[in-house]
Amino acid sequence: MKIIENVPVSPEEALAMDELFLLKAEKGDIGETLRFWQTDECFVVVGRSGKVEEECFLEKCRKDGIKILRRISGGGTVLQGKGCLNYSSVLSYLGDKRYEKIVSSYKKIMTGLSLGFRAEGLNAEFVPISDLAVGERKFSGNSQARKRRYFLHHGTILFDMDISSFGRYLKHPPKEPDYRNGREHRDFVANISFSPKVIKEVIRSVLAPKGISWQAQKKDLKGLTDLVECKYSRDSWNLCF
Repeated sequence: MKIIENVPVSPEEALAMDELFLLKAEKGDIGETLRFWQTDECFVVVGRSGKVEEECFLEKCRKDGIKILRRISGGGTVLQGKGCLNYSSVLSYLGDKRYEKIVSSYKKIMTGLSLGFRAEGLNAEFVPISDLAVGERKFSGNSQARKRRYFLHHGTILFDMDISSFGRYLKHPPKEPDYRNGREHRDFVANISFSPKVIKEVIRSVLAPKGISWQAQKKDLKGLTDLVECKYSRDSWNLCF
């Protein structure tokens, strides 16, 4: 497992990089990877099949200059920004038989993460299908995109996010887990009082216990600019539904 050293990226580049490393792994160019990234820019990320007008307050986003981007994985719409740590891991199905199925892969990974946070003193729970919560308040959402040999598992960890901003830009989701019980964003999501350093250590211990630091070179990022320019910066992708 290669732990990719932090490379400053724009939101569009961050999402494109997830797809790039998944495609490169599938071709046999890179293999398994783990990457962390953060941004101070507030923006919305819609799931692969998410309907923008159903999930976002489009006019408020436009008025405030909030970008609406789309990722290649499924799941619901999330708000990104300062105080949100993102992790992205490309994993081989050969790493664990449970990775072959979506539900069992979530259970394996998310249970491991919840136990990792518990070891640090946080009473974290895995709430199927892909959330982490404490006191029935969600602090981590996760999603996947799958290829034949590898899959992308990525997620968010809230540690110092402005929770009040969720309700301004995100509508109540059309689908919600049972434990949400109709709660508004401000009553459902929460930060955890952990530093990014500790959060990264927990995630590394679960996904990359034997991982080695790796600095991506120019050749490893070949194709990133094209993905950004032709896909992740275009309304034809971001606003396609």
